[in-house]
Amino acid sequence: MLNDIAHRRPLLRFALFLVCAILILLAFNTLYAFTSTLNRLDTVELERDQWQRPLDIIRALDLQPGNTVVDLGSGAGYFALKLSPAVGERGQVLAVDLRRLSLIFLWTRALLGGQRNIHVIVDEEDNPRLPIGSVDAVLICNTYHEFSSPEPVLNRVFRSLRPGGRLVVVDRTARAGEAQRAHEVLLKIVEGQLRNHGFEILCRDESFIDRPGEDVWWLAIARKPSGISK
Repeated sequence: MLNDIAHRRPLLRFALFLVCAILILLAFNTLYAFTSTLNRLDTVELERDQWQRPLDIIRALDLQPGNTVVDLGSGAGYFALKLSPAVGERGQVLAVDLRRLSLIFLWTRALLGGQRNIHVIVDEEDNPRLPIGSVDAVLICNTYHEFSSPEPVLNRVFRSLRPGGRLVVVDRTARAGEAQRAHEVLLKIVEGQLRNHGFEILCRDESFIDRPGEDVWWLAIARKPSGISK
């Protein structure tokens, strides 16, 4: 039996070496893919900067240093990373999304950039899990059309805002004469839903982004009335 065990040891060692080699290879491949995705995000977002008008959208939120702002539907952080310096070290950016992988990329990018005021929140389909009455502004960009039921989401957003807090919604719609598609929503429909949930419409732009051959993007700025606390 001792001879049998002695003969098996080289096989066990080789098997262990093989398993370790495979795990190391998988780890390197995962790290490479992760790093490649981070680099690709930077490239895509630089191109997006040319047409998305991020500075105008951030300006519409009317942020001050120390504010708490929500990026609802943050994805991998295109806006969240830009909102971080707008509220400063004393402020907070709450990046909310259903997709855990996107939030992992956002968390990694924030960590690498030293942006410690960004906090990720994994939400539920009808509940963005926002704190009540402590948010100064909410941004919903290219996400509203994804809501299967906007009512519970808007209820939670309304309750999260301080009196006078702003909600900025930016989304896409079809051009005049074209049929609406799945990833589009009409501004007039969203305006009606916002009013029904107690928001005041401050400003609207039906052609906020109008690129030839592409969907038209609209922008709506609303706020929670100052006299309402809940």
